[in-house]
Amino acid sequence: MPKAKGKTRRQKFGYNVNRKRLNRNARRKAAPRIECSHIRHAWDHAKSVRQNLAEMGLAMDPNKAVPLRKRKVKAMDIDVEERPKELVRKPYVLNDLEAEASLPEKKGNTLSRDLIDYVRYMVENHGEDYKAMARDEKNYYQDTPKQIRNKINVYKRFYPVEWQAFIDSLQKNKMEVEPCTCSVFHTGS
Repeated sequence: MPKAKGKTRRQKFGYNVNRKRLNRNARRKAAPRIECSHIRHAWDHAKSVRQNLAEMGLAMDPNKAVPLRKRKVKAMDIDVEERPKELVRKPYVLNDLEAEASLPEKKGNTLSRDLIDYVRYMVENHGEDYKAMARDEKNYYQDTPKQIRNKINVYKRFYPVEWQAFIDSLQKNKMEVEPCTCSVFHTGS
């Protein structure tokens, strides 16, 4: 759709803008965001990537950091060339990364609340009768008995402690509700 006539303004040059600062800020914004917070806080924008990583004790190119030895070297001709080690000025970054890597991995995968409620309902009402579960009206997705069994097994695998507590509570409720089979109400002939 064309613009209305006379509504566009001519762009004027901004003389009062510091172009050097503007370009530097644009370069910083265009640079990718460093995801690792330890590296991001220790990063010096005035230095190159190689210099920044060397100060932190990290390698830019792993092939150059740990060179592979050639197999054709004879036993007598071994000359170990020692490169001057680069000074690590920010060892705390490396220490923080090692500490973070040594932490145990948190469990990221969980089951949906709907699936947990579904499994608990089925087991409460039907026990281990998978065919009855398949015929149940709450079986909205029309799962087959094997599919229901697999869902229950997944729940057991993901939450073994909760499953055991759930089964124990079911056993306790079953014992409390179980009717008395004594012969108090039995009338003799």
